[in-house]
Amino acid sequence: MHYSLNIAILFIAILSILSNTLADADVDDVTVKANAALDADKDSENSDEGGSLRYEESVLVLNGDNFDDVINANPVVLVEFYAPWCGHCKNLAPEYSAAAKELASSDPPVVLAKVDATVHSELAQRFDVTGYPTLKFFKNGKEYPYEGPRETQGIISYMKERAKPDWAPEPDAVVTLIQTNFDEVINANDLILVEFYAPWCGHCKRLAPTYEKAAKSLLKNNPPITLAKVDATKEADLAKKYEISGYPTLKIFRKGKPSDYKGKYESEYDIVVHMRNQLGDGAKELPSLKALKEFFSVDDVTVIGFFESKEEPLAQPYKDFSDENREDYTFGVVYNKEAREAYKIKPNSVVVFNSERFYTKYEPKWHVLEIKEETSAVNVKSFIEKHHLPLVGHYHGSLIPRYQGKKPLCLVFYTVDFSFEHREATQFWRNKIAAIAKKFPDITFAVVDDETNSPLMEEFGLGDSGEDVNVGLFGADGKRFGMKPMEEFDSDDIIEFLNKYKKGKLKPYVKSQRAPKKQTGPVTVVVAHTFGDIVLDNKKDVLIELYAPWCGHCKNLEPIYNDLAKKLKVEKNLVIAKMDATANDLPDNYSSTGFPTIYFAPANNKKSPIKYEGERTLEAFEKFLKEQATVSFGKVVKEEL
Repeated sequence: MHYSLNIAILFIAILSILSNTLADADVDDVTVKANAALDADKDSENSDEGGSLRYEESVLVLNGDNFDDVINANPVVLVEFYAPWCGHCKNLAPEYSAAAKELASSDPPVVLAKVDATVHSELAQRFDVTGYPTLKFFKNGKEYPYEGPRETQGIISYMKERAKPDWAPEPDAVVTLIQTNFDEVINANDLILVEFYAPWCGHCKRLAPTYEKAAKSLLKNNPPITLAKVDATKEADLAKKYEISGYPTLKIFRKGKPSDYKGKYESEYDIVVHMRNQLGDGAKELPSLKALKEFFSVDDVTVIGFFESKEEPLAQPYKDFSDENREDYTFGVVYNKEAREAYKIKPNSVVVFNSERFYTKYEPKWHVLEIKEETSAVNVKSFIEKHHLPLVGHYHGSLIPRYQGKKPLCLVFYTVDFSFEHREATQFWRNKIAAIAKKFPDITFAVVDDETNSPLMEEFGLGDSGEDVNVGLFGADGKRFGMKPMEEFDSDDIIEFLNKYKKGKLKPYVKSQRAPKKQTGPVTVVVAHTFGDIVLDNKKDVLIELYAPWCGHCKNLEPIYNDLAKKLKVEKNLVIAKMDATANDLPDNYSSTGFPTIYFAPANNKKSPIKYEGERTLEAFEKFLKEQATVSFGKVVKEEL
């Protein structure tokens, strides 16, 4: 009898467990209102094969097979794109799981799901996931950025609000411009930022939510600033008119006049701060001589317009230029007679004042441009750019772009430190360089801190120098020349070095890896020092891959490229080669702007290599080589022109 009773108790316990399990399954069934295709997979709900469904801590696991089915079958889905190693993702996991449990039984229900973006990279790419965790929610199949809290109750509240049947996103703050409304909107706004974009552009897609957030913030500004956008693929005439050659291109329109947007746009903050700085005049009005003296920049040129009154029409070119280039220089405007007379400046003049820190006795303290009726903003620009560098400036930070077009450029490396304790020593050496610079007016000079610019020193072959002062020279053609390190500073040595350059007697420095003693693999390894002997050999057709060691595309290409070299080894007049373009200098006509870059250098025309733009398959490479060959595959070379 006791035995029968125990059996009965055990049977009741089993029924209770099964009942609880089925109840949990019912909750999951409510969580995902799967369509007919998913209904067929209910028996394999704990499987991760094909398009079936699996849960981890109440969070639905999505993959490439079931993603679209789940999104389309459920009115509201929140998706987390995560990486298993991501610390922020690990911190979010328990909060996300707890929210998933509650939202599964809410009315209407909300599905919380996740995608391992490191495994399902095609989904990460499709939804422009660039960081972890990235959260997006989908309502009736449409994607929206998740901009809510990342703790349980915050997630629940945010998603319940968006799950309501009457919820709709706020109207776009970014104004859409087309040909018919463009001029009207531009002219109605004293200041407006316009993005020219292409719908297929990945950078544009990533910018879109940031741009929208900035637009919302700037509409609340006082005064409000409008952000707009133009689909340049549809509005071709507008794109042509404003010379749009890449995407996204941002332009500021100030009272209808366009200028390039020169700020960052990685974040909402970047755009908001930059556009707020565009308000008002680019040149600050300085009402007195005292205000002018206090306005001068310590370490950069200061540009001042001197005019008799605000109504002076000749001031307009200066105002236009300062408005458009306010980030590049410190601009001021003076209507005060006392200030003009203190510097003996005539009315209607633009003056570039050298900074006190970089002035030397070998140069004027300021330069003056007299504004005439025919003077334009372009003339003002040319004048400022001619004088925006001192005789010996400081090559660093935001000033580096000013030196890009100033070649020949002589850089002198030593410990450059303008802090109080080291200022005297820094200026001592800079003044010695200035005494040399005055003798070479056709060469631009600058000092560079050697401790923070060791990679730049290596560009001249000076990386191993232990001397206190080193000299590198960018030639007019961009070639680099490193001066033999001096044990002691000697002006005559530097002058001799510069004179040799002017006479064409210096040998440029070429950055190169050490050539391999023996070619061991199927692909010939090239370095800068062997480039001429191998790639420019006019008796051989050469296919050369320019790669970067860290490049994923290069790594994917490697086995295919090796197979190509093995297969075509019988072609004695054909070389399949590769070179690390990050560690070796290249001739200008073999430049690489991305990796991998592949060139075919035919035996009869080494000066004009053919860039390979085809598919990166064995068959495509072989077909290309047979078509382009000049001395391989049984072809006979024709003399190079």
